[in-house]
Amino acid sequence: MTSRLTRRQRRRVWQGVQYAVFVAALVLIGVTADWGRLQNQFAQTDLAVRLFPDIITIALRNTVVYTFSGFLFGLALGLVIAMMRLSSVAPYRWVASVYIELFRGLPALLIFIFVGVAVPLAFPGTEIPGGIYGKVALGLGLVAAAYMAETIRAGIQAVPKGQMEAARSLGFSHGRAMVSVIIPQAFRIVIPPLTNELVLLFKDSSLVLFLGVTLEQRELTKFGRDLASETANSTPILVAGLCYLLVTVPLSFVVRRLEARADKAT
Repeated sequence: MTSRLTRRQRRRVWQGVQYAVFVAALVLIGVTADWGRLQNQFAQTDLAVRLFPDIITIALRNTVVYTFSGFLFGLALGLVIAMMRLSSVAPYRWVASVYIELFRGLPALLIFIFVGVAVPLAFPGTEIPGGIYGKVALGLGLVAAAYMAETIRAGIQAVPKGQMEAARSLGFSHGRAMVSVIIPQAFRIVIPPLTNELVLLFKDSSLVLFLGVTLEQRELTKFGRDLASETANSTPILVAGLCYLLVTVPLSFVVRRLEARADKAT
């Protein structure tokens, strides 16, 4: 009579099955994929070399500028929306709630189309300051603000109420206590999710192509797609993707380190 497996043995058998399936899937992909065609279409070394230094000095630089301009605008607007969301004045809370639900519910692409088409139609003869950079900052910032507002609000509410009481007992007004005591502590709490939002904005900056850009204003996605069309080869797209990873992977690592540090602090 065979003895029944223990729980630990069953767990080890199940893990072994999963590893076997994983290895089998890798072998199947390795055997069936046409690596020669993939290399010819995505890994032309001579074509990849020709992309430099323009893909760094133009495309990557523009992507970084677009991302940080949108992040800073979104952070400033998000802080205002968060304060309105916590306000004792009901209309402020209503406006903030509608804004958050609206801009979190709409695709970022629609917001960019709105900025590029609806704003000039609504305000004829006016130009958004900064040209394409201002439009991108506005488009990215409007979307990011909705998410960052909720993050900041949660951070403010996570600060112990005793901090406000202590500040008021020292003679601080409510507004000064918020600016000098509560908000700085809240930002220390929400740094990890805000950094994660920066990573998301870096990828969303590819939507700038829907605003119409010149050759000198192209970001990574537009740059790679244009070169891929000219050369009838996808190597520029692969190189553009690697350039994204050069920024997003270190930022993701920073986010994990910040989250780990925050967990230890708590």
